[in-house]
Amino acid sequence: MQSGTTRTRRENFFLILMLGALSTLTPFSIDMYLPAFPQIANDLRTTIARVSVSVSTYFIGYALGQILYGPLLDRFGRKPPLYAGLGLYILASVGCMCAHTIEALFLCRFFQAIGGSAASVAAVTMVRDFFPAQEGAKVFSLLMLVLSVSPMLAPTFGSYVVLAWGWSAVFGILTAIAILILLMVIFFLPEGQAADPSVSLRLRPIFRTFGQILRDPQFLTYTLAGSFAFAGLFVYIAGSPSIFMDGFGVSAKAYGGIFAFIAAGLIGGSQLNIALAKKLDGTRIFKLALRSQFVLSQIFLIGVLNGWYGLFSTIGFIFGILLAAGLCYPNAAAAALAPFSKNAGSAAALLGFFQMGLGAMLSSTVGLGNFKGSLPTAVVIACASTLGLIVLGWGKSWGQSRRLMKNES
Repeated sequence: MQSGTTRTRRENFFLILMLGALSTLTPFSIDMYLPAFPQIANDLRTTIARVSVSVSTYFIGYALGQILYGPLLDRFGRKPPLYAGLGLYILASVGCMCAHTIEALFLCRFFQAIGGSAASVAAVTMVRDFFPAQEGAKVFSLLMLVLSVSPMLAPTFGSYVVLAWGWSAVFGILTAIAILILLMVIFFLPEGQAADPSVSLRLRPIFRTFGQILRDPQFLTYTLAGSFAFAGLFVYIAGSPSIFMDGFGVSAKAYGGIFAFIAAGLIGGSQLNIALAKKLDGTRIFKLALRSQFVLSQIFLIGVLNGWYGLFSTIGFIFGILLAAGLCYPNAAAAALAPFSKNAGSAAALLGFFQMGLGAMLSSTVGLGNFKGSLPTAVVIACASTLGLIVLGWGKSWGQSRRLMKNES
């Protein structure tokens, strides 16, 4: 395995492109089919709100995949689990394309996520394999940029595909993308870290480590509070077709443009965080951003209940809520992982599991009542930001109690 210092600049460039391709699979899988919700609802004889549950089933599968692939990538090396995950993704995508009931679509989306999560976890893991620590931060920044830009492009591209060939074609294209990525991995991606047979795949040692991590007050507080804050993104993704296409009657093409604009709020939050971090501590930024998200979400909910907002006001509020989410999560994640030098990988996997798991649970409630428009999304985001503040306050008290007990002993 070549290090980043012995490869040429051109080799590093293509390696980053390959890791970036792995990272884009999940954002495109989540966002590309959103403009197809009205077509899917019509063809499968259901509602747009019901179709939005398929987003949540993807989040659930992706959250479980985070836990699954970490030990597998260490035990068997990087490529074999990646082959298995991409193979499962391809089969599940074909299943989505051929689904004739909404329940079948839910099931196929779940397994599509289980398979696709291998690509995301492997991309992050292989940055550590191929690049030294001083270069790794730059590479992660490039991958994060790819992840931020993908939601801007995927729905717009998806809207053109839906208009030209129908919703099944979206999953056909995702299948083709996964096949190309699999071929790239087989023939061009270098081998990463070798297999380590000493890594245990037994549940007891794995869960013992997770239990030790969860007993750390700082990890649990910022993981849960940050996940509730960032859940606004997942709730919005699940509810946006109902808000804009069902509630305001915009076209699939216009929806793609609105989605891209609002996604810029998330990017803006992450960029603003870089500037603020030069002057403020990360935990301070997180607390200010969470409080701002709470205030915005409560005002948004009150206005929705009273019918105050039109299309542009709704776009503005959601833009602001996602900007706050873009500020919250990086700082919460950094604070959560700060106590760990050993078991940092397990802590990161657990952090990702909570992030996606809570996002999946909350976003799934958007489609349960079959309500149209903004109300379900506004209610769930307001509740999530409230829970984030409650957890932050509880965690501060818990942490102080733990420190006091240690001092007394």
